[in-house]
Amino acid sequence: MKFTAKQISELLNGTVEGDENVILNQLTKIEEGVSNSLSFLANPKYNEYLYDSKSSVVIVNNTFIPEKPFTTTLIRVKDAYASFARLMRIVEDLQNEKVGIEVPSYIDHSSKIGADIYIGAFAYIGKNVQLGDKVKIYPNCYIGDNVHIGANCTIYAGVKIYENCDIEKNSTIHAGAVIGADGFGFAPNTSNTYDKIPQIGNVIIKEGVEIGANTCIDRATMGSTIIHKGVKLDNLIQIAHNVEIGENTVIASQTAIAGSSRVGKNCMIGGQVAIAGHLTVANNVKVAGKTGIAADVKIEGKILQGPLAFDIKDFQRSYIYFRKLPKIVARIETLEKQLSK
Repeated sequence: MKFTAKQISELLNGTVEGDENVILNQLTKIEEGVSNSLSFLANPKYNEYLYDSKSSVVIVNNTFIPEKPFTTTLIRVKDAYASFARLMRIVEDLQNEKVGIEVPSYIDHSSKIGADIYIGAFAYIGKNVQLGDKVKIYPNCYIGDNVHIGANCTIYAGVKIYENCDIEKNSTIHAGAVIGADGFGFAPNTSNTYDKIPQIGNVIIKEGVEIGANTCIDRATMGSTIIHKGVKLDNLIQIAHNVEIGENTVIASQTAIAGSSRVGKNCMIGGQVAIAGHLTVANNVKVAGKTGIAADVKIEGKILQGPLAFDIKDFQRSYIYFRKLPKIVARIETLEKQLSK
């Protein structure tokens, strides 16, 4: 990456104060700045770092008023944090700009490949696969038969996408994720063993979804497991068969959602949450980490916490009593002795 301060300001609709021709070749934290680096300052707690910063350029809010002299060039923008995030996305896109088909890789002759795609070494593309324009398939990926992957999707190294799954445009799947493995379907029989129930559905991942490393999304028994538009899944998440996750819901690491449950739109689910099967979670629900949900959540906007989840305020009050439980028991025993006398 090599840009001038002027080029950066034009990208961000900002204004340069200082040397607009200074060359920038890396992004750094303001407290770790070096020559020819670009940093940002959005939180007033970090203001002090500006005055001694070695960064060549710092992005600041239009409202920023310095309290001491400094030497670095400023780029003033409406929102420094959002602008720096946008800049990082631009840099990431440039760094990941890959085109071409590496050898060895296998692409079945029946598959249709879009323009400007990248397929890494040792990738396998099965029968009747459709890859949209500017799709990136990194090395050691497996793309099963009849899979559709929309334009501008990125599939990182080692991802496995089983047959008949559908990934819509602008989605990202990180390394090691498995999409479309069999759902956990077994039926006990008279010999006290289990018969496997065929899993003949698929997984549909809608537009703009991001799926973290080593996350697993199981195919439906029948029909589809559906991850709706804008959902963000962290690493190491388990989504079981026939689950449906609503638009723009975000889920943190190590959460597991059992089969046929429905999670609403705009939910926020913390790490290590467990959601039992065949449940419905309403829209805009927030679930604290390590919470267990064993019943429907019908009220929109509810905030939940606890091993068996209930209202967060009730849980916090109960936890205070729990910590005092030995003292409470001792008082009860003392009172019982006094009453018996």
